[in-house]
Amino acid sequence: MNNRSIQNSVPGDIIFKIASLLQELDLCALGSCSRFWRELCGSDHIWSGLCVDRWPALGLIKDQSFAAVPEFNPHHLQQQHLDSNLKGWRGFYVNKHHEMASKADAVIAFLEQCISSESIEVNHYLVAMQNMNSMQFGFRDVVLFFFKENLHVLLNLAGMHYCIAWLRVPADRVMEALYRSKISDRQIHVQWWKLGRWSYGFRLRDESISRRASLRDLAMTKEQGVLDVLYRGAIHEVIRVQISAPKPVSSHWSCLSQTAETSALSYLRNLKSLSLLQLVPVRLFGTGQAAHIHEEKNREGVILLKLGKFTTGNWEGL
Repeated sequence: MNNRSIQNSVPGDIIFKIASLLQELDLCALGSCSRFWRELCGSDHIWSGLCVDRWPALGLIKDQSFAAVPEFNPHHLQQQHLDSNLKGWRGFYVNKHHEMASKADAVIAFLEQCISSESIEVNHYLVAMQNMNSMQFGFRDVVLFFFKENLHVLLNLAGMHYCIAWLRVPADRVMEALYRSKISDRQIHVQWWKLGRWSYGFRLRDESISRRASLRDLAMTKEQGVLDVLYRGAIHEVIRVQISAPKPVSSHWSCLSQTAETSALSYLRNLKSLSLLQLVPVRLFGTGQAAHIHEEKNREGVILLKLGKFTTGNWEGL
């Protein structure tokens, strides 16, 4: 079906409605098909709607294609990114997009500079949130520039938290964007310290609280307490908040080398005076950790040697 047959068979308002429902990339792809679609997809009416949807903080009004295009301020935009060939609302949209990309690069560079040893203090984190708010980032900007797999998970968290706490984007929309960006299962670790309580005239030790959560759980408010701590920061009884990427969890005792176990058992076999069910403390070679060798009989009467640790009166086999 050629362009002439499309114009004759499909009403013009239906064609225009279809084009107005497309996102930027799809609209530009459709406009490259022919002169007919290029003129239709370059309509000020369509691009003014895209500007309103993406940057609601600008106070633009829907269906204002005949209104004057806002003056573009290239203060934050590098000159090579400014496209003077594009006019009207489409030109405004493209130049504004480049401006927001430059601002996003600045926020990302600030956060990456603040992240030391894979963690960031909450005061720097909140400064980035305030900068994003003052730069008038919209939800679409966050999805394009912060919801990326190749970025640090703390940058993903900053974008998601900004959408929830500052833009008040519904949780289902945030979840959909996280899934589409393939970052919903990425996890973060938050640790905060609270002043110790007073008891009988003495202040107890400061309390440390640690939480590990995925971006999906945070978006669905399953960890609302963590979001509240991140939003408030270090205030009142909370003296410090630290955000980091989670480290792999492994038990220290489960990581003992086979060499250490073999050395301990060899040491035990040389003890001729060992009595049944006796706990023999040994020092594991190469680890600096104390352990115990436990001897017991199984149902067949065979003596078994087990390596374990002794904690609060309970023996735990390794």
